[in-house]
Amino acid sequence: MIIVGGGQSGLAAARAVTEAGLRPIVLEAGAEPVGSWPDYYDSLTLFSPARYSALPGMAFDGGDPDRYPSRDEVVDYLRRYAARLDVDIRTGVRVAAVRSRPGGGYLVRTAAGDELAAAGVVAASGSFANPYVPTLPGQDRYAADLRHVAEYRRPEPYSGQRVVVVGAGNSAVQVAYELAAQADVTLASRAPIQFVPQRIRGRDMHYWLRVTGADRLPRWVLTRLIRHAAVFDTGNYRNALASGLFTRREMFTAFTPEGVIWSDGTAEAVDAVIYATGYRPSLPYLEPLRTAERGMPRQVGGVSTTHPGLVYLGLEFQRSFSSNTLRGVGRDADHVIAALAAHLSDQPRRGRRRQEPNRPTAADAGA
Repeated sequence: MIIVGGGQSGLAAARAVTEAGLRPIVLEAGAEPVGSWPDYYDSLTLFSPARYSALPGMAFDGGDPDRYPSRDEVVDYLRRYAARLDVDIRTGVRVAAVRSRPGGGYLVRTAAGDELAAAGVVAASGSFANPYVPTLPGQDRYAADLRHVAEYRRPEPYSGQRVVVVGAGNSAVQVAYELAAQADVTLASRAPIQFVPQRIRGRDMHYWLRVTGADRLPRWVLTRLIRHAAVFDTGNYRNALASGLFTRREMFTAFTPEGVIWSDGTAEAVDAVIYATGYRPSLPYLEPLRTAERGMPRQVGGVSTTHPGLVYLGLEFQRSFSSNTLRGVGRDADHVIAALAAHLSDQPRRGRRRQEPNRPTAADAGA
């Protein structure tokens, strides 16, 4: 079985595959099995405490379990988690295409030209490589700094500048808040910011999400309850916005070469626009299978509805509110790997031979 992606989703899948008695091969495009975490902005911290943020089988080490781990803590945690799995993880291997194999299963081709045969494929490549950037009138003529938050690292380069951050979620507010110490910042969003208390009655919100079962609500319920992004807040962000440390305006309608045109028709010159508008699944290697509809994979709960033996991990709201987080992906991994194992158990076993891992020939990645 081949797992595409060696970040949190791929590692959770590898654990579940091993526990199901199957042999995984994890193909990770990066230099380490830590996914996109090293590339996030420097000040990023998890929005859930360490005690609720671990993958199955290994807690965050040391420190206060109620702390919010930093980006670098998460990177170190994933390194150690991968080392403990004792599975075949191949780094620096980018998957170029997945195709159906005559007689069943899949043929996975890497960017280097190697081919591996697989009885099943887990698409766990995440979404960081596919940031969503909306297109507004005049955007191609805007001459200043325009980027997605995926390219943002730290506030110092924006010192003294006029900056607009686009978005209404956790990342948008966190970046706007830290930029506001050095820049004149406005948060642009289509709806007011929806703040949710980080702590209630002395306990983190994630405690209440767990004990009430809200953390596991199915997707169809969530889409009715959650109209737009919510921001976990201890009070710092709300107070900063109320005090004018940064401001919030309704989303601008267009760009000019020098700036933006706000919804009331006024034009303003701005030095930088940072889109914190989320990501879309990064699955270009599945294009030969034609699995997507309007850019989204056709699946139910992570199990493909178009190709038997293909499952997904790490999709937003795949099965619950926490599907694409460290605290939730393990549950989803157990679900999709159980479905995949059941499918494979129904297939006739065929003899396969193992090839050297870097030969451009089929390799054994079956059950």
